[in-house]
Amino acid sequence: MPVLQEIAEGRVPVKVYTGEMEAVARSQLVNISRLPIVHHHVAAMPDVHLGIGATVGSVIPTLKAIIPAAVGVDIGCGMIATRLSLTANDLDESSLRKVFHQITRDVPVGIQQHKDHDARIEAAKHFRRGLTRILAKHPGIEKRIGRHTSWVHQLGTLGGGNHFIEVCLDEDNRVWVMLHSGSRGIGNAIGSYFIELAKRDAERTELQLPDRDLAYFPEGAQHFDDYVEAVGWAQDYAGANRAEMVELVLDAMHRHLPAFETTEAAVNCHHNYVEREFHFGERVWLTRKGAIRAREGELGIIPGSMGTRSYIVRGRGSAESFHSCAHGAGRRMSRNAAQKSFSVEDLKAQTEGVMCRKDKGVLDEIPGAYKNIDEVMANQSDLVEVVHTLKQVLCVKG
Repeated sequence: MPVLQEIAEGRVPVKVYTGEMEAVARSQLVNISRLPIVHHHVAAMPDVHLGIGATVGSVIPTLKAIIPAAVGVDIGCGMIATRLSLTANDLDESSLRKVFHQITRDVPVGIQQHKDHDARIEAAKHFRRGLTRILAKHPGIEKRIGRHTSWVHQLGTLGGGNHFIEVCLDEDNRVWVMLHSGSRGIGNAIGSYFIELAKRDAERTELQLPDRDLAYFPEGAQHFDDYVEAVGWAQDYAGANRAEMVELVLDAMHRHLPAFETTEAAVNCHHNYVEREFHFGERVWLTRKGAIRAREGELGIIPGSMGTRSYIVRGRGSAESFHSCAHGAGRRMSRNAAQKSFSVEDLKAQTEGVMCRKDKGVLDEIPGAYKNIDEVMANQSDLVEVVHTLKQVLCVKG
């Protein structure tokens, strides 16, 4: 579907791909649209909802400036998926249970990280020199990392919140591995450090902002180039983190399932990031906060909740959305509200047929706390076409 509503209360319009939006999210979008650095318009995806700093599901083109809080602290968070030669006939409850427990042993979740003997040392070597250079200029980043947290040992780990690992079946009962994660503690440290720097710079220069979280670094400012370097490093680290986890998941599956191979190259896409792109006659810094790139012919991943469908999509290259689409179902309810509104019995009912945790600790991730993924997909039919429809049979939550 095309743009469903347009908000014209700021300096530029906000084009929204849904008719349903919280008032607080709408206010955030209007605030963004009032910034002098925003180019042409702001796009809000069908899964749009309230965020910290900027609205989740927003696509923000800025001229010669970047808003660190719009990128956020889970820099480079995104998805990866790959198809295997296995089919549903190769899976049974016993083998899936073994795979589930093997993954939970092999892939650290939450605040856990790899032990020394399991650390992904070879993969980490690629990132060491770049991070050393960044930390030499900004030692304050390191102070934000927990004393017992190591970016090397967190490479190939899931994290918490809505991050997950899934084994899915597509429309032809072929097996896929799909997971969602980002740049872990080091990305959080980089993001939070530069967000604070941007706020301090804004106060020092008396920059007038509709929301202090929207403080930005203009090109040429003291910290602009360093932020670009650091955010680029964290985005690359996030992509590598997902790739390392896929290898661990495939190894876990090889131990308990018939012999198989991957049959398609992995789709690995960010949905919290910034990059240089050309839109509406200008070279801009495009921030996708809870949105994926959907250039014409480009593959992407749009997950639902852990009890619904997910999609492998192909972009249609819509100019109006800045070649973007939704990054998932999007929350319709806060974590606290979900815990108050649903019971463990509700969780069991809504995740029937999925091997996953069914306890109070993951109640905030219950499918009922998310928007209807089918409505989200219908609202962006002009932005992407569905290539594969996936239904999970196993889900490991962060």
